[in-house]
Amino acid sequence: MKRYIMTLVAGMLMMPMAAQETYESAKLAENDLNGTARYVGMGGAMEALGADISTISTNPAGIGMFRKSNANLSMGFVTQQDAPDFGVGKKTYMSFDQVGFVLAMQTNATSYLNFAFNYHKSKNFDYILGAADRLTNASQNKLTYAKALNGLLYRTNTDGSPNFGGSYASCSQLDDIYARNLNYDSGENVWYYEDAQGYNLDRSHTGFIGEYDFNLSGNINNRVYLGMTLGLHDVHYKHYGEYTEHFAGNSPITVADDRRITGAGVDLKFGIIFRPVEESPFRVGLSVATPTWYDLTTSNYTTVTDDGGTAHAGEDYDFNLTMPWKFGVSLGHTIGNNLALGASYEYSDYAGIDNRVKNDNRDWDSYDSESDDIMNRHTEQSLRAVNTLKLGVEYKPVPEMAVRLGYNWVSPMYKKDDFKDGSLDIEGSYYSSATDFTNWQSTNRITCGFGYQCDKNLNLAIAYQYQTRNGEFEPFMSYRDSEFAEWDNVVDPVKVSFKRHQVLLTATYTF
Repeated sequence: MKRYIMTLVAGMLMMPMAAQETYESAKLAENDLNGTARYVGMGGAMEALGADISTISTNPAGIGMFRKSNANLSMGFVTQQDAPDFGVGKKTYMSFDQVGFVLAMQTNATSYLNFAFNYHKSKNFDYILGAADRLTNASQNKLTYAKALNGLLYRTNTDGSPNFGGSYASCSQLDDIYARNLNYDSGENVWYYEDAQGYNLDRSHTGFIGEYDFNLSGNINNRVYLGMTLGLHDVHYKHYGEYTEHFAGNSPITVADDRRITGAGVDLKFGIIFRPVEESPFRVGLSVATPTWYDLTTSNYTTVTDDGGTAHAGEDYDFNLTMPWKFGVSLGHTIGNNLALGASYEYSDYAGIDNRVKNDNRDWDSYDSESDDIMNRHTEQSLRAVNTLKLGVEYKPVPEMAVRLGYNWVSPMYKKDDFKDGSLDIEGSYYSSATDFTNWQSTNRITCGFGYQCDKNLNLAIAYQYQTRNGEFEPFMSYRDSEFAEWDNVVDPVKVSFKRHQVLLTATYTF
């Protein structure tokens, strides 16, 4: 096959509206276990125990249990196991994780009204992904070829040749580069493809979601605790990846993909904690969080290179995203002044993520949008409800010292056999710049910690967290043709893993 890539900017048909793709949207849905060292050390299982500022975003009623005002500051180090540095991504780095305060005001002998503010990094995107495998009768450009023959890329001219100025939404930026420079021979008016022998991908993900929480809470007679939190979310996501396919007798092709997502979101959280038996410290907590309503901008730049030259394309657009409701129930119990036990359960159905197309760009109504029904159906097929279990214990051998242990289990968000569907006739496919996807399995977190009361005002705490999960990576969706087996473009999944270590330090000053 004759192959060349000229230096050009791909001139795709501009589309007025856009929504995000399922696997990109899912990146914004997950939350890390992060906050104060006490909260992390106990595995986050403090939604019924309360009296820790990190419960402001999980059960706001926990802030109502404070009897004194305090301020917290948390930071530490994070490292990814078994990962090399790549691009701007670093396997080990310092992280600023939390800062906040609580103002506790006594209203009568047994009741308080509290105000609180807290910032914490709810999602840390820093992650380096590497994957490689052989390919047999398959390649990324063959997927473009199959889409072309099935009439998914371009409208046609009278002679049957593709009208490159009239692309369909299922024609991605990458498809357009391949079609113009590799897959189509204009002299013969024939579509071609080339099988690869293998591939390798390296990608660095960086950034975070910062959550700013404002809380009003209190208690009634030291038995019922109520709270409400307004949350503002600040999104900063970036990835850069290089995907290379190797061909027999030809130079490799490298696709460089650079994407950013920025924007803001807002939600409300409500919570209650109560003691069913007045004489017992046993507590039950209930919480609910509204969807997070995001107003976001994404931009990407795609470059395809071989020894014949370079082609590139880029785009940016605004879109809206609505996350699902979240519900929680928790239990807490203390034994004397030495032992605290906590357990929490959270539920959220991520199949209900609402990908939304913006109708216009009016600054005064940035959330004027409508649901992208086709993409939402794909999201419903690809994602599932997530269950989170948290367990934690704190033991004080002496009043000044605390030892903590915790465990988290988070069920998979992704369905095992689903895929990033680049054939959908929607703007989410049109603006896509990468074909790969990973179906991650369950997440396990093991935590421990130590706290020391230096004096009546100052407390220092340290926590360690180990997080691990496995997944199956595929560089592109598999395609099987119902008529011609030689058109099949099938790739096997590759097992990948994510292992992260975190050390977190918190200083708390009580006043």
